[in-house]
Amino acid sequence: MKDEKVILITGGGTGIGRETALRFAREGVHAAINYSRSVTEAEQTREDVESLGARGFCVKANVANDREVRDMVDAVIQEFGRIDILVNSAGTTDFVRHADLEGLKDEFWDRAFNVNVKGLFHSCRAVAGELRKRKGCIINITSLGGMTGLGSSIAYAASKAAAISVTRSLARVMAPEVRVNSLAPGIVLTRWVDGHQDHIDRGGGIPLERHATPQDVAETAWGVWANCPFITGQNIVIDGGRFIGV
Repeated sequence: MKDEKVILITGGGTGIGRETALRFAREGVHAAINYSRSVTEAEQTREDVESLGARGFCVKANVANDREVRDMVDAVIQEFGRIDILVNSAGTTDFVRHADLEGLKDEFWDRAFNVNVKGLFHSCRAVAGELRKRKGCIINITSLGGMTGLGSSIAYAASKAAAISVTRSLARVMAPEVRVNSLAPGIVLTRWVDGHQDHIDRGGGIPLERHATPQDVAETAWGVWANCPFITGQNIVIDGGRFIGV
């Protein structure tokens, strides 16, 4: 595997993570697919990666648990011998209308920050040494909500704002060997929004007249890795123009 690249994707079994694994696999990049509960979906993603000619590997870890994340990274390196790219796609939310202040329980805050911020940091820290050796790349999936204060809940928006800040901090400390960027989609049509049509409807007014798909985000992730060697510390918005100028 001297010249072959390896991507580790947290939350890689479904949605954006899955499509990212497939997009990179089409270019011959081997994929380590992290999951915490979606084992069936992760295994299906692995099979689909391998059908495209790349190698796939499923590894279970709760990104909110630092020890599990470190063990995950060790397992991937043992399997492939290297890691070149980390995509932090694992995320969580609890849908709470922003006006429902009493409904935003402490446990929702804790869950959002444990996964969306601490989990992201755990993964970046655990793979930092390996990526420095490989002159690699980190891509964090954040959210437009982290810039606008909108989204599935106030806690979720705050966690994604924190994730954008972590991205910028890491871009400074991991340079020049490692580039660190984030992608901030608006509403993405994944299973996350199934049953939340009201949430989808509130995200209208898009100049390109549709919501993002997981493929849109995956294609941008590929571009950041493959075609943007001089970009780091940036939060790239993927919203069809809804918040032009934000």
